[in-house]
Amino acid sequence: MPKKTVPTPLGASPSDARGARPSHAPGASPSDWRARQQTGGSEATGAAGFPEADRRAIEHILACVREAKIQQVELQFSDVTGAVKTVAVPARRLAHVLTAGEWFDGSAIEGFAREVESDMYLRPDPSTFSVIEPAGVPCARLICEVVTPSGEPYPGDARGVLRALLEQAETAGLGYLVAPEVEFFLFPAGDGIGPLADDPSSYFERSRGRSRQVELEIVAALETLGIRIESSHHEVASGQFELDLPLLPALVAADMFTTLKPAVKELARERGMQATFMPKPLVDAAGSGMHTHQVLVDRSGRSVFDDPGDPYGLSAIAKAFAAGQLEHAPGMCALVAPVVNSYKRLVPGYEAPVAGSWGRHSRGALIRVPAQVRLDNPPADVFETRLELRLPDPSCNPYLAYTAMLAAGLDGLDRGCELGPPLEEIEHGFGGSAHSVTKPLPASLGEALAALEDDDVLTSALGSELMELFRSAKGLEWEAYRRQVTGWERDTYFQRC
Repeated sequence: MPKKTVPTPLGASPSDARGARPSHAPGASPSDWRARQQTGGSEATGAAGFPEADRRAIEHILACVREAKIQQVELQFSDVTGAVKTVAVPARRLAHVLTAGEWFDGSAIEGFAREVESDMYLRPDPSTFSVIEPAGVPCARLICEVVTPSGEPYPGDARGVLRALLEQAETAGLGYLVAPEVEFFLFPAGDGIGPLADDPSSYFERSRGRSRQVELEIVAALETLGIRIESSHHEVASGQFELDLPLLPALVAADMFTTLKPAVKELARERGMQATFMPKPLVDAAGSGMHTHQVLVDRSGRSVFDDPGDPYGLSAIAKAFAAGQLEHAPGMCALVAPVVNSYKRLVPGYEAPVAGSWGRHSRGALIRVPAQVRLDNPPADVFETRLELRLPDPSCNPYLAYTAMLAAGLDGLDRGCELGPPLEEIEHGFGGSAHSVTKPLPASLGEALAALEDDDVLTSALGSELMELFRSAKGLEWEAYRRQVTGWERDTYFQRC
């Protein structure tokens, strides 16, 4: 298991890694965000035609490899479901891999590429370089995007698709930051799962059981891996915990999440426990979500969501962005809550959304606007207005999830969508009935997949290749589930029928 890391050569912090910034101020109209595009100058290039920054990063990486006596380098990428894949190469080949990529057979990976597209190359992102030590062997890791033999981005690579959408938004002057709250369960190693006898704790209580000690050790180990945890706490259910990540550029946050999940599982296994990010592992307990805070920023790093004069602190841009996400929520479900079990979490009674609503106080709202703390001189990395999307769960592929979330919000800006009344007003009889202003969410993965097929904005954001891969993988999963005969069905119907 990885034990330590060195800073990435292009390591990003919330204040310096947001990419291009919008040109408009918070008060700008949401309808003209695309009209404010700016053309940036070309970056200086160095040897072999690489941008100067990449050339410097490569030189720095090779120096780190020599200094740390690295023996192997893991090239990491994700398939369409979000499963992490790796290819290891000896350190002596790293210079070649950084400049020319590494060949692999894409058709050998389920749900990744068709047989006719088998020849693929991994192109490492230098900014993701970190040094790790699995089993005491000096090793490094680079997260990669997938390209074709001609060097073009492979349209079935979810990371590349997210990057392209972010670059499109940045060209128009928008930076997209997210902060996921990742929930998971710890259970004793073995086949049986259930509430832990030594952990009767509930929300925010301090457990004294073994799971609490393991959670503390996991957080400390994640920090050494370069995964910054803003805070952690016990969740509602026995053995359930939450890790809160900082507000980061969406691509950086997605990379961090794909590193976090396997690391948590391995760290738990080493300590005689098993970790699961399954959305609903226990019948009568709260499920695990991945509530995600969102902010759009301008070129100076200021939020364009904030309007101190609005009762909810929402600017016109924030309202249009939220309205877009609410409108596309049914199709978005398939990408942010992408497994059969996800829809066992999205039921009434467990503070999970079941309809396309928004508000401040209801934990059942699909989008929540946390109350702002108004500071006279807030730090640069403090954003007073955030949109908390409560729909995602940690089974998702974060690259697909953030692509869908951003595409939905940008469509709201494009069309100037209007945000309906908040859930608080609806529940108190103002602003119409809940039925008239909210959309029910899909009740199953099958319904979510059908809604995604009908959503031209989201399918266009994914592109035909990635959409086909996702459709194929999830269609098989749904059909396999439909054929199952469960124990509940036997217990309920065997004698009755």
